This record gives sequence, C-alpha cells and structure tokens, in this order.
Amino acid sequence: MLRHVLVAVACLSLVAGCSVSGGSAPAASDHTVTLVTHDSFVAKQETLDAFKASSGITIKQVASGDAGALTNKLVLTKANPIGDVAFGVDSTFASRALKEGVFAEYASPEASKGAQRYQVDGSNKLHAVDVGDVCLNVDIAGLAAKGVPEPTSYDDLVDPKYKDMLVVEDPATSSPGLAFLLGTIGKYGPTSWTEYWTKLKANGVKVVSGWEEAYNQDFSGSAGKGPKPIVVSYASSPSAEIGEDGAPRTKAVLDTCYRQVEYAGVLNGAKNPEDAKKVVDFLLSEQFQADVPEQMYVYPSREGVKLPESWEKAAPLPSASQTLPAEQVSANREQWVSQWRTLVVG
Repeated sequence: MLRHVLVAVACLSLVAGCSVSGGSAPAASDHTVTLVTHDSFVAKQETLDAFKASSGITIKQVASGDAGALTNKLVLTKANPIGDVAFGVDSTFASRALKEGVFAEYASPEASKGAQRYQVDGSNKLHAVDVGDVCLNVDIAGLAAKGVPEPTSYDDLVDPKYKDMLVVEDPATSSPGLAFLLGTIGKYGPTSWTEYWTKLKANGVKVVSGWEEAYNQDFSGSAGKGPKPIVVSYASSPSAEIGEDGAPRTKAVLDTCYRQVEYAGVLNGAKNPEDAKKVVDFLLSEQFQADVPEQMYVYPSREGVKLPESWEKAAPLPSASQTLPAEQVSANREQWVSQWRTLVVG
C-alpha cells in the first residue's frame, strides 16, 4: 500500500517500542503513555514535541504489524494490555476488538469535531482518527496509448477491451485487497459478487500478494512502469504521482472506492488511563489532524482540516464510497475470502 512505502521510518519495530516524542526510548515516568500502533503510523516530530511540551506526556510507540495483526495482538493480550492507547484498528476489524472488550469507554471532547461521523456503535470506545479510501487507480497515459478509455465503474473491468489490464491484491494477505473485495460485495450483494469475480478472472485479472508488488512492479503509472494500467490502490495515491507539468499522471476511479476508517482508543486495563485519554484527544486535535495527509497518506477525520494543494488537485476525498456494517464484515470475512480464493486462485 502506498502509505506503507511513504511512511516507513527506522524507529518502527515489531519487537521493541520507540519514542515518537523525542528520538530515543523515554525513561520510565508517571507521564509516559505507550501507544500501540500499526506499522504505518508516523507523526511530525515538531507536533509531537509541542504536545509533550504542553502536556508533559511522553509517547512511547510500539508498532505491531498491519491492522489485522494489531487487532489480534490486542485481543490476545487484553488481560495484560501491552499499552495504554491503541491506534490503527480499522473498520474491518473494529467489531472484533469491541466484542472482545479491548477498549475502555471514553468520550473525547475532540470527537464532536468530526470523528463521531464514523462511530462504530453507540459506545465511545473507539474514535476515528483518519479515513482511507481504496479505489481503482488508472494510468492516464498508459490507457491512452492502448487506445481505450478510462474505466469509470466496476462493470467496465469485465469488458473485453480491458482484458489483462488489471492487477489486484490478494484479500487474504493485503488490506487494500480485502477492501476491494468488500467493495465488490457491497456493490453486487452477498450472492452476486462471486459472479462478478468469475468474469474478472475470465478477463485476465492478475492477483499478487500485496500493494507494493501491485503498485510498484505491475502498475504502469508508478515509478516501476509495469505492464498493467489499472491497479487497486488508494484515492490518495494520485497525489504522489504529479508530473513535472503539475498535472497528476494517475487518477482514482471514485465510483469504485471502499472506505476504511482507522480508530484510536484507550485500552482496558491501561496502566496510565488518564494520560492515555489526553493522547486520544491529541490524535483528534486540529494540530495532529493537519499532519495526517502528508504523514500517513490518509484523510483526516476532523472536519474543516485543509488538505495539501496536491491533494485538492489530484486526490479529493470521495463522496460516495462503499461501506459494509462492521458486524457483517466480522461475521463473513473468512468465508468471503475463502470463497474468493476458490473462485480466483483455484
């Protein structure tokens, strides 16, 4: 996924925590908050320093894989939580974390500025920090060179004129791959989506394990200049593909987007719950939210936050993305992925 590449930093580790408020691991103090995150969490150092200066709180980060791995770790350690706050459980896995009692009730005063739009249930256990939309991306010049128009819908992809042009990620191993599968289920329904994927397979869809391979090796619109002019990526991806003339070289197909929301919450049994609440407030604050697009390549959940100029031009927030209820995804995810693998991979 694009953000995995653009936000990779040396301090992120699956084994040991690292300080995100000063460079080296902080000494133990009554005002240290352990923030458990997925691997794509990045924050601007000056923003973190300002928070520490105003609050006296040191944030110690522990990165724990992708959203699925993070959720699994939080569930397995819920009796003895590995941190005080968690960020990165997304809308695909949120219902599982809530069902398992991972998060404590806390109503952040900052949530009313926009995060409440993405509330998972009636509780205040999870607060939306950012929004990311998974969509088809197209190489504008690549399609023009092949003499075919840009696709505008899911249905276009099964047209023979797009044969062998699409690369997607495996939903069993990739977050954007899973989101794209869920988008097709949302579009065609829980019974007809299999028929759609059967047609995609017949039209030469290529499946790879993850975003990096799909986007950087197979997609012709990236620096890798692969052979496929259509890829599953993000609505924000075109903001990183601006040409020397200032125009985007790629475009997101906004009628094929599926919305993922990433949440933060105070962990049940946190050793420092009061300071943990302040960290959640910080993640929803105007200052932190303003950094979200360029630091993590997702959209801020807070209303009124101005997007960077390149995003305004090439990556506006989609207005009509597909979503499925978290409970429906949780109940059916494994079955859907299994069906997909039988249909597409064989």
